[in-house]
Formats: sequence, structure tokens, C-alpha cells
Amino acid sequence: MNIAVFASHGGSDLQAIIDGCKNKKINGHVCAVISNNSDAYALQRARNEEIDCYCINATKHPNCSDLDMQLLDILVLHNTDMIFLAGYLKKIGIPILQKYDNRIFNIHPALLPKYGGKGMYGMNVHRAVVEAGEKVSGVTVHRVNEEYDSGDIVSQTRVDVLPNDTPESLAARILEREHSFLVEVVNNIISGKIKLGR
Repeated sequence: MNIAVFASHGGSDLQAIIDGCKNKKINGHVCAVISNNSDAYALQRARNEEIDCYCINATKHPNCSDLDMQLLDILVLHNTDMIFLAGYLKKIGIPILQKYDNRIFNIHPALLPKYGGKGMYGMNVHRAVVEAGEKVSGVTVHRVNEEYDSGDIVSQTRVDVLPNDTPESLAARILEREHSFLVEVVNNIISGKIKLGR
């Protein structure tokens, strides 16, 4: 199974997928890494593993249709079967959503549908959870559609919010759980253990 990973920043979830493939916890391999940010450490992680990587963004492709076609060309070139968004902060264009229908997934550091949507990423999510006095947060893997964080939920895992948690301490605990959970879910999707309805 050829997995393309999109990431905008550090790429720790990308690394979890790469490592999961290397140690056979995921029955597949990362065929390409794509970022919208030329400074993203995710690109260096890909280079370190000799995985083809690309920076595709509106600076290079100001026309949305051109950008989508460039991304599609890369995905087709690498015979991509599945796409994972691992901290990717841009919407996926309609042509890609159509070609890879039901095969594009995102990981989100909260229990959707709470604390999702535009602007809800990274520390913004954890700050909102702590400020709301939530007792539980977690991680969600969901299908990707035209709107941020609104696709069908594939799987979730819960992480308790402790009374003395700060956004930073909660983020650290969630990230620790996120990596192992992501590997488990990716492999369960590939193996068919998680059934994906239309």
C-alpha cells in the first residue's frame, strides 16, 4: 500500500508512520511526502529516509487549479493508494478529493466534532480544551472532505485531562498517544479491520 503524507511543520506523525512501515506495524510504505511549507522539518525527515518529497504551495502555484493538478501529478506518479494529512494546514482541493474519495484521512488532536474547524490546530486546540474545563480529550482520525475536520470519524482514542493540566502538558500527553494510535489506525484501514463505508 503506497501512502502519501502531507505535513506543514515538524512531521512527528509522519515519522510515526515511516517507523511503523519500517518495523512492519503498517503493511505499506510512504511513497511521497508533500508540504506547503519549504521550511517544514517534515521534508527533512523524508530526505533522511530517502523518500521523495515536494513543497507545493500558492507561492509557486497561485492558481488553485494549477496547484491541484501539480499535487495530482505527484500522487499519480507515485501510484498513491492512500493519503494521510499529518499536521497539514491547507484544505484539499476538489480534484484530489474526487480521485481519492474515501482514501484521504486526517489526524486531529481532540475528540471531534468538538474543537475542530478552521484555526483549530496545534496548541489552539489544547488551550481551548483546558479553558473549557473538559475532563477528557483525545485524538481523532477522520475522512477528509471539503471542510476542515468535518469528515466521517474513522476512530478515536481518549486521553484524560488532569486537574492541573496546562495546554502544553496536555499536548505532550496527547502527542505521545497520538503516534501509537495513528500507526494502529493506518494499519487497521489497510488491513480492512476498520471498514470504510461510502
